[in-house]
Amino acid sequence: MRTTALRRTAVAVSAVSLVFGVAACGGGGEGEDKGKDAPKGSASASAAPDAKALSAAELEKLIVEQADLKGYQVQKGEAADAAKPGDISTDKPACKPLAEAMSFIATGAPGASVHRKAIEMPKPEGATASPEEALGMLSAPVTSVTLGSYDGGGAQEALASLKTAGTECAGGFTLIGGGEKTKITKVAPETVTAGEESLAFTVTTDVEGEAWVSKLVAFRKGNTLASFSVISLGGTVKELPQPVIDAQAAKLG
Repeated sequence: MRTTALRRTAVAVSAVSLVFGVAACGGGGEGEDKGKDAPKGSASASAAPDAKALSAAELEKLIVEQADLKGYQVQKGEAADAAKPGDISTDKPACKPLAEAMSFIATGAPGASVHRKAIEMPKPEGATASPEEALGMLSAPVTSVTLGSYDGGGAQEALASLKTAGTECAGGFTLIGGGEKTKITKVAPETVTAGEESLAFTVTTDVEGEAWVSKLVAFRKGNTLASFSVISLGGTVKELPQPVIDAQAAKLG
């Protein structure tokens, strides 16, 4: 049992390194701030053709924080940890929006983006936890939250590209990043309701011959797109991060 637990941990860590290593599960305020001169306002404004992207400073006031989520540890990563759109690619061009969202990159061409990491805190197992119990604690879901704000209809276009990618890449694709190639074997639709329009997927990745399951969610409010990538060192995420989604939707108004 000890060997099995340790191997599962090693496989899961390998998955994080291969699929998400280019972003190091971090980042914050990493987007190019093209909207710094935009007027202040909430993300609930309609995404009119002349809508201006919010600045990174304005998005910082709208993204979830520690006070918004009970039972979670919310962290802001370092800008140096964040991946950039040019850091990743895919063997199928239509799949790149999915790869970006999985890698904590705001899809499309946002004026600015910011990032948080919300870690679901497990119940303590005690100082004498077995390797299997310790693995369970390490397997707590980690939700990456990315907010991107767009000029005009950019948010609608970004969400539409994710929807198209979910359909065209349902049978899988190869994600290329950090000098590694990772095989995504399946992208399956999930049901979620948030914002003005939303979508969600269960993503299955082949890691050393084992299926590693994560979740991907995105919703639009006005000209702001919120995306959520959920991973677990245990290798499988069973549920959508509903508390995080609800908290973020509430902050966007």
